[in-house]
Amino acid sequence: MPAENMSTKEVAEYLGINEKQVYALIKAKGIPCTRVTGKWVFPKKLIDRWIINSALKEGPVIEASAKGSSDDLFAAGSNDPVLDILINHIKDGEPETHIFSSVTGSTEGLRLLGTGLTDIAWCHLAKPDTGEYDIDALAKLLPHKRIAIVHLFKRELGFMLHPDAKEKTMNFSIIAEKKLRFINRQQGSGTRIITEKYIEYEKVDPETVTGYMSEVNTHLEVGLRILNGDCDTGIATNAIAKILGLKFIPLMKENFDMVLLQETFFRDEVQKFIETLNSENFRKMVAHLGNYDFSRSGKIIYSTP
Repeated sequence: MPAENMSTKEVAEYLGINEKQVYALIKAKGIPCTRVTGKWVFPKKLIDRWIINSALKEGPVIEASAKGSSDDLFAAGSNDPVLDILINHIKDGEPETHIFSSVTGSTEGLRLLGTGLTDIAWCHLAKPDTGEYDIDALAKLLPHKRIAIVHLFKRELGFMLHPDAKEKTMNFSIIAEKKLRFINRQQGSGTRIITEKYIEYEKVDPETVTGYMSEVNTHLEVGLRILNGDCDTGIATNAIAKILGLKFIPLMKENFDMVLLQETFFRDEVQKFIETLNSENFRKMVAHLGNYDFSRSGKIIYSTP
C-alpha cells in the first residue's frame, strides 16, 4: 500500500503515469502537493480526493466519506512560520488530528476551496488600508459557497536584505535605480499581489527591476536566496528575517486569515485549531518571533449571509 505521504516516484506509480508527467502537473499546479526540505511530497488522502474530484469534473463537493478520516483537515494557500509551528503544535497535542497543508499561494488556495479539494484556504488578500476583503472577487473564486473568514493574526511584511547591506530605506524605485537583484514570489500569491500594487503605485516599470521574473514559492525561500547571495532583496515576513538573521526594512502590516465553508467552521478540529492559536502555551512559543498581533485571533470578520 502507498505511504501516507508519497514521493514523486511513488505518486507516479500510484497514478500509473511517467514521473515526468508528475513534474508537468506540478508546474501547471494541477496536482495537490507541497515542498518539504526541497522535495515534493504528495499526501495520499489528498491525491485520492483529487482523483475523485477530477472524475466528477469539479462537480459537487466530495462527501465526508470520500475525504478520509473525520479528524483530517486539508488546507492550501499562503504560508507563514507561525502557521507551520501552530499546525505541528496541534499534532503534538491531538495525535489523531492531521492538517495536511500545501503552499499554493492565496489565490490558488481559494480556488481549491471552491472546487472542494481543500477544507481551508490560508489567505492574506485583505486590503492593507482597511483590512477588508473584496467580497465580489472572493465570490468568483468561491461560487455559490457559504463561507466564513476567520482572522488568525496580523504580521509585518517588508524588504529583506543581507545583514551587511548598507541600505537603510528601500522601495522599488531604489531597487531599479541601484540595479539591485530582486527575488519575486509566484503569481497569485498574496505577497506577489502586494508587490504588483506597490510597483504600480511607485510607477516603476517591472522590466527595470532586475530579477522581477525570478520566482519562489515561500517566504523562507526568499530569505535563503538572499542569505546565499543569489539576490539582494525580496519581500517576506519579519519573522523570516529574524530566523535567518537578515536585515529587515518594514513595508506594511497585514492580516493573515483562513477562509472556509461555514459548516466546516463548526468542526471540532477547526475549533481545536482556534483554541490552540489563542492558548497561552502557543503564544509563549512564538513570542520570540515578534511583531505578530494576536489581539483579534479567532474572530469571524466576514460570513456569507
